[in-house]
Amino acid sequence: MLDFFKSTVGRKYLMGLTGLVWMGFIFGHMAGNMLLFAGADTFNAYGHAIVSNKILLYTAEATILTALIVHVITAISLTLKNRSSRNLRYAIEPNGEKGARFASRTMALQGSVLLAFIILHLITFKYGTYYETTVGGVPMRDLHRLVIELFHRPEYAAWYCVALVIMMFHLSHGAHSIFQSFGILERKMQHNLRVFAWAYAAVVVGGFISQPLYVYFIH
Repeated sequence: MLDFFKSTVGRKYLMGLTGLVWMGFIFGHMAGNMLLFAGADTFNAYGHAIVSNKILLYTAEATILTALIVHVITAISLTLKNRSSRNLRYAIEPNGEKGARFASRTMALQGSVLLAFIILHLITFKYGTYYETTVGGVPMRDLHRLVIELFHRPEYAAWYCVALVIMMFHLSHGAHSIFQSFGILERKMQHNLRVFAWAYAAVVVGGFISQPLYVYFIH
């Protein structure tokens, strides 16, 4: 088993598996964050419910952190191998699609930007300024206030949106490549799978990006 994951095929399988974990987490995170539109009490109560369930919280954090570390290490090893062999193509690219080639060849750069985004995101929200509020008589962190304050800052809102656009390219290519990693990508299915990958990325990024735009221009 260990020898398999040391091979190129095994490492691509790990990339797909860890990517799938993050795809699920990101979609759920986006869906939960949409409660921002439901008002401060609903948004804060949602955040409080998550941090109050320690078993769920620690299990989820351990899972996504492990997946991230494995994903990054595997991505670095594959990138170095591809560069050394001058084989830059990871996914099948029929008809020489420029969009697919661009996404594939910039995945390492995209990943680096997104890793920086994740770290800054954690510093800003998880370990950022602590405001307290009360909902239904229960004291809890006022995440809604923190989010509103940050998204009213033009430099932060702009950086957040730029990072999300990069995330859309990364997710769309990654979601499509997962099928190849698992060996279920057939040429006749490629168009539908690419449409699915772009639709998934657009829904996730559209949901996330609607929040700073709403706060900055409307709230």
